[in-house]
Amino acid sequence: MKPSVEIDVNAEKDGDQPMTRKPSLFLYLRATLFYIGFYPVTLIFAAFCLLVGWVLPFRPRFKLFTLMNYFSMFWLRLCCGVKYRVEGRENLPQDTAYVVVANHSSEWETLFLQTLIRPQSAVLKQELLKIPFFGWALAMLKPIALDRSKRRGALKQLLTQGKDRLGDGINVVIFPQGTRVETGKLGKFNKGGAMLAASGQVPVVPLAHDAGLFWPGKSYVKYPGTVTVRIGSPVAAVDRSVDDIHKDSIGWLEAQMRDLKVVDE
Repeated sequence: MKPSVEIDVNAEKDGDQPMTRKPSLFLYLRATLFYIGFYPVTLIFAAFCLLVGWVLPFRPRFKLFTLMNYFSMFWLRLCCGVKYRVEGRENLPQDTAYVVVANHSSEWETLFLQTLIRPQSAVLKQELLKIPFFGWALAMLKPIALDRSKRRGALKQLLTQGKDRLGDGINVVIFPQGTRVETGKLGKFNKGGAMLAASGQVPVVPLAHDAGLFWPGKSYVKYPGTVTVRIGSPVAAVDRSVDDIHKDSIGWLEAQMRDLKVVDE
C-alpha cells in the first residue's frame, strides 16, 4: 500500500505562483473531494491502528501507521493535482540517527516527512495528541509532545527525550519556527535542533520546501503544482558549538527558502 507519487525531478512547475491566484469554484470542488476521502479514511485507519498497534514493536508500528501518509500523498495528487519532487535525498545519513530542521508553512510537510524520514520522532505541540483517534494513534509513534506554555520545561523535555530517541536510532524532526509561518514571511528560528544535535553529537540535516505555495497553512483550497523538497548536506555537530551548528543549518535553510520564493526579499 505504497502508491508511487514522486515525479521526475525535471518535471515543470506551474508558471504562476499559487499565492497570487484567486481560488476558483473548481479548486473548491477538488479540495472537497480530497477531504471527503481523507477524513473518513484517516478515522477508520487510526481506529484500526489503535486496535493492533500496541502489540507491535516501534519500527513495525511506524511502518504500519504511516501507510496512511502514503495514501494521503496519492489522494492529494489524484484529487488536487499536488505532486512533489525531492532534491538531495542522498544527503540523508545512512549510518547514524540525525536531527532534521525544516521550515513549516503547511499541513503538507507534516504528512510527507513521515514518508521520507524513517523512522522518526516528530517534535509537536501537546494538543495534537488530544484529537480523538488521530491524536491517540499519533501518540503511539513516540513523538516529543511539548507544552509550549512551559518554555523551560519544554526545552528540557526536548533534550532529554530527543537524546533518548537518537540513542535508539530514531531520527528527530523539528520545525524550528515553532508553528506554521505564512508564506512570504521568514519567522524566527529557535536553536532547539542545534542544541539537541550538540547534546546527542549527531548531525543536523536542513530541509527546505515550498509546500505553502500549494497547500497554504489553514487553507481549504489546494493549488495544483509540484512541491519542491530540498535536503541539504549534513551539518556536523561533533565538538562544535550550538551557535555554529545553528548558523550553518539555518543559514542554508533560509537561503533555500528565498530561492524557492517562499520568503519575500
